[in-house]
Amino acid sequence: MLRYLNVLAIGALVGSAVYAYSIKYETILYSEQIVKLQHQINAEQDKINILRAEWSYLVRPERLQMLTERHLDLQQLSNNQIILSASEIPDKPPRVDSIGRKLESLGLGDVLGEEKKPAPKNAARPTR
Repeated sequence: MLRYLNVLAIGALVGSAVYAYSIKYETILYSEQIVKLQHQINAEQDKINILRAEWSYLVRPERLQMLTERHLDLQQLSNNQIILSASEIPDKPPRVDSIGRKLESLGLGDVLGEEKKPAPKNAARPTR
């Protein structure tokens, strides 16, 4: 009986050692994958930075001005080209506070410290 317990203990010891080593090598594999992904992320960030630098170089105002002068036949705007009088220009539309209107429709208009407008006298009052 004692031999069976010794064999069982040795088997458990070997099994736990195998399990510990498998976890160790799995962890090493995952850490290598993490490092590899971090290098890929850094490489992509470098590429993004290079593209941003190229873009800022390409959209320099003096370069664009030179290209428009070279390739486009643009002329200065003269007064006789304007066919619209100042009175024909439409007025600026009124500003609409859509969020405020939604809050008022929910009954939350006074939450922001705004005073409620009194209701007209002939309007029906809701009953409770």
